[in-house]
Amino acid sequence: MAELPTIIHDLALMLIVAGIVTLIFKRLKQPLVLGYIVAGFLVSPHMPYTASVADTDNIHLWADIGVMFLLFSLGLDFSFKKILKMGASPFISAMVIIFSMSMLGVCVGKAFSWSRMDCIFLGGMLAMSSTTIIYKAFDDLGLRQQQFAGLVMSVLILEDILAIVMMVMLSAIASGNNPDSGQMLGSVVKIGFFLVLWLVVGIFAIPIFLRRVRRLINNEVLLVVSLGLCCAMAVISTKVGFSSAFGAFIMGSILAETVEAEKIEKLVEPVKNLFGAIFFVSVGMLVDPQIIISYAWPIVTLVLTILIGQALFGSFSFLLAGESLKSAMRCGFSMAQIGEFSFIIASLGLSLGVISDFLYPVVVAVSVITTFLTPYMIRLATPAYNALESRLSSRIISLLNHLSMSHPNSQQQSAWKQILTQMAINTLVYSILSSATIAVMFTFVLPFMQKLLPGWTLHWYANAITGVLTVLFISPFLRAMVMKKNRSEEWKKLWAESNRNHLPLLSTVLARVFVAVFFIFYICNYLSRFSNAIMITLGVVVMALIVVSRTIKRRSILLERLFINNLRSRDIEAQVQGKKRPLYEGKLLDRDIHIAEFDVPTNSLWMGSSLKELNLGKKYGVHVSSILRGGFRMNIPDGDYILYPCDRLQVIGSDEQMANFAHALETDVIQEDLKVENREMKLRQLIISVESPFVGKTMAESGIRSMYGCMVVGIEEGKENLSPMHPNRRFIAGDIIWVVGEETALQELFAVSH
Repeated sequence: MAELPTIIHDLALMLIVAGIVTLIFKRLKQPLVLGYIVAGFLVSPHMPYTASVADTDNIHLWADIGVMFLLFSLGLDFSFKKILKMGASPFISAMVIIFSMSMLGVCVGKAFSWSRMDCIFLGGMLAMSSTTIIYKAFDDLGLRQQQFAGLVMSVLILEDILAIVMMVMLSAIASGNNPDSGQMLGSVVKIGFFLVLWLVVGIFAIPIFLRRVRRLINNEVLLVVSLGLCCAMAVISTKVGFSSAFGAFIMGSILAETVEAEKIEKLVEPVKNLFGAIFFVSVGMLVDPQIIISYAWPIVTLVLTILIGQALFGSFSFLLAGESLKSAMRCGFSMAQIGEFSFIIASLGLSLGVISDFLYPVVVAVSVITTFLTPYMIRLATPAYNALESRLSSRIISLLNHLSMSHPNSQQQSAWKQILTQMAINTLVYSILSSATIAVMFTFVLPFMQKLLPGWTLHWYANAITGVLTVLFISPFLRAMVMKKNRSEEWKKLWAESNRNHLPLLSTVLARVFVAVFFIFYICNYLSRFSNAIMITLGVVVMALIVVSRTIKRRSILLERLFINNLRSRDIEAQVQGKKRPLYEGKLLDRDIHIAEFDVPTNSLWMGSSLKELNLGKKYGVHVSSILRGGFRMNIPDGDYILYPCDRLQVIGSDEQMANFAHALETDVIQEDLKVENREMKLRQLIISVESPFVGKTMAESGIRSMYGCMVVGIEEGKENLSPMHPNRRFIAGDIIWVVGEETALQELFAVSH
């Protein structure tokens, strides 16, 4: 018989020990993440009194997968749209925390007479709180849905993004380069470029793909597709120089904007829990008692530095960002630990050979200890606030609660600021999309065309065809870049406000035209040897044709509307039918006659029907022995019992009978709306004209509800509020009514009325 691989033995040991320890921690009402770390310490090679994991390299590989799936789930639960809605507060908090904790780390390192590079890298490690640990702690403590937890997660996401910039800066310092050089700027630009590109392309393409295959997807397929997209983005992220966890988070953020987000989150949760447990167990395995003993004082000092530093500077940063004192303290106390990015920074220092060997295990020990203390620090925030409040005067508390900076999102923006900001964002996004399209065309299409059309003469045809295709592909982006916001309300207001605004407004158009022409100039310059004058003239002519082309205008508007619809699809779905719940998936026991339990789905066609009406015994040969509803069980129900959603039925029958019953229960449901994005209700004003067919008719006679599927909300009669429309009142010419309905129904109604 073949011997099992070592990794199977290791996984069996890890999961069994983790299961036993977490059961004990659950009994003691302690966070499960602490149990995982204790389990890791018990199965580590450093623990001589218990069985140990044989191959730690494989475990670390699985742990990396765990981090990836944890951040993927984080992205599903917390999208970038939520961060943007919070305004400048997370950015202010993240920058203050990173600067303060970095300086504290450098000072502590100097106090222990460590080398310059040890101090600098230590500062970077202490600045990065652990997204996965805090996310898990919030989940275990039931705090994930609270408002302060959302702000903390926003700051942690920004810290993870800034950690990549910090690693580039540390690499530059280690190699003796100036960290303010072009390498630093290039890294920031690279992060921004790929971040915007991935989000825009992902939100545009992935919801369309999921919508097209919605009829074919069940839970199993959706799980495989979701994890496949997660891993694909992780691979792409590593190819361009970022971490796999960062790519997984980006894909989670993209899927968070789709209708299927809640279902994906529930399907991925067991996978996340499994690999997340392995990750936290692997962290506990890194604890070396010898290192802890040898560097006990530095470890204790660093732990206190993190706890006190985050409690003070973290709370101050959130207070500075506009939070109340209590909320700021809860946020600051929650971030008192270091985690996965600290390990990555330490690994970077070791690979560059610029930090001492002892620093990595010291940081791991500090991370484990602070991870242990994270739930207690989160719980300590409220008692600490109460103690502080009792010792400070009400005047000081009131002053601290009102301490805030004048963030842009808290002030009414001027028309100039709004229009310039929107133009800058549009120009940036469309420039990134145009650049990415050009890069793809020149990297893949151009070599293909040159191979297809070899030779000096045909070479020009290959270049010309590639150039024309590239311009056609980016033309909707260039037109939107130049024309968008030129007829907006802010533009019209500024234009009419003063003649002095005319020249600056026209200058904004010329600036965007210059950017658009530059892309065409670059394509011509790359593919031809024309003189600059000819290429500039050609660029202006092509740009003029793009602007006046109605076809390109329609394409540009269609693409933008499709993107906005994809971005809002989850919100529309929530408005139309609320939160969806997955259908019941039962398990059959391998006996002939047995008892099994089934849950009535929330969208079952059986709900509201009695057992007599359903006639389950005759149809499927099964017998309902009891019904569990809430905390009450009804045994031996008669035929008059009515089924309700979420009822748990105890059913008796054979395997075949159970299979038929389960299939019927799962399929006899109200079918999911495959075009839910088009079902958004809208409110419109309708003026009854003289030629309208509704003149002289009552609401029932008009057929507004029965024929067109719309509802009359009220009628304007010169009052402050709408007047209700009496059923017997007849429409007359000039009536102004308000109707609500779906977009297609409203369009049909308006077409008939006019």
